[in-house]
Amino acid sequence: MTIAPATETDEPQKPVKPDVTTKGWVSLRPLALRLHFYAGVLVAPFLLVAALTGGMYAASFQIERIVYADEMTVSKVGDEKLPISEQVAAAREEYPEGTLSAVRPSPEEDATTRVLLSGIEGVDEASTLAVFVDPYTAEVRGALEQYGSTGALPVRAWISRFHANLHLGETGRLYSELAASWLWVISGGGLVLWFARRRAQRKVRGTSGRRRTLGLHGTVGVWAAAGFFFLSATGLTWSAYAGANIDVLRTELRQATPAISAAAGDHGGHDAGTAEGGAAAEGDLDKILAAARAEGLGDPVEIVPPADASSTYVVRQVQRSWPTKQDAVAVDPTTTEVTDTLRFADFPVLAKLTRWGIDAHTGVLFGIVNQIVLLSLAASLVLLILWGYRMWWQRGRASSFGRPIPRGAWQHVPPHILVPVLAAVAVLGYFVPLLGIPLAVFIAVDVVLGEIAYRRGKRTYGDRAETE
Repeated sequence: MTIAPATETDEPQKPVKPDVTTKGWVSLRPLALRLHFYAGVLVAPFLLVAALTGGMYAASFQIERIVYADEMTVSKVGDEKLPISEQVAAAREEYPEGTLSAVRPSPEEDATTRVLLSGIEGVDEASTLAVFVDPYTAEVRGALEQYGSTGALPVRAWISRFHANLHLGETGRLYSELAASWLWVISGGGLVLWFARRRAQRKVRGTSGRRRTLGLHGTVGVWAAAGFFFLSATGLTWSAYAGANIDVLRTELRQATPAISAAAGDHGGHDAGTAEGGAAAEGDLDKILAAARAEGLGDPVEIVPPADASSTYVVRQVQRSWPTKQDAVAVDPTTTEVTDTLRFADFPVLAKLTRWGIDAHTGVLFGIVNQIVLLSLAASLVLLILWGYRMWWQRGRASSFGRPIPRGAWQHVPPHILVPVLAAVAVLGYFVPLLGIPLAVFIAVDVVLGEIAYRRGKRTYGDRAETE
């Protein structure tokens, strides 16, 4: 990806009229140059924040394991784990307030069990209180607020919100969506400009000054472009506006993520055995888990109690690393019979791709390797932005700071190419509004300023030609 354009010479060119006889897609290059330059200059600050906070999130998994080692691991591995019901009882004795929201049995020999409680005073409504229980002794090793389906604890949850919305709520999400909306555009423009250059002009060795900056900028951008396209696409899948449009499209294509039915069957008048908050009796948890195990659900799993007497338990796998484990079963609390089964293998193709894409974006899918790749992409993006601004500075002259790319590039594009391109941009801008709206504003302002400059005689028709 390249953030700022480059020219082989800084000598001003004589004004020329637009040449609409330029053949083929080569005519789009000046337009790509101007768009790439201004998009890079204006959007780069948002991309810089996204890169820095995204890099922090990629490292947050390791930070979490270090900071909360006492809560997440046992002091000594025992011979046999206690029944889940006893572990939950120990957590409830320590924290009798609130409602049992879910249980995540110890997935590994040295891992604690998480008993999740909702409705706890002082805990955010969107979060739960995770009580960590030693599965061998039922000792409560601590309690921490947990956020989201990934089980993020306070440090990772704070970094996650910082990356997503800068802790500014729904309004703050606009920054990350703007960055995701434009990252692929700037990356694509950079690729077009880089490969349009002669091979001899791409080298880094033996160059200096602006040529060297351009060489470094372009080389790193080309190698990282595929990663940037991926981050942009996956980031948009759960953004506020583009994400909503993607969800609608997936639903219309029958590619939405399926949900398991938690409706209980006929109990013949028998009560399901409810406890506080409508949850089913906690003593049934071991039988419920055994029924799920019989259906092939291996660790890690999460047991979700019924919402009311007419609902079932839901036991679902929560492993998002490779291989993905996302199977789920609904278990009748009275008969412990499985009433519904949902297999990840049966998910629609787009639902699977969305799941894998989001997990790879967050550094979960391939574990530490995934996180290292994300850190590398974040570092690359930071360097590209710094090199881009440096090229803008080097492009200036005397007291000026970064001469802008001249107007009129679109006038050099033949109508049979320009019209389809504009139509495609309009459709894309509709589905990705934080790309379409800023682009429309930029074009409108640019046209107005260009017309004012033309009427004042400060430029000629089509401005000057720009070579690279």
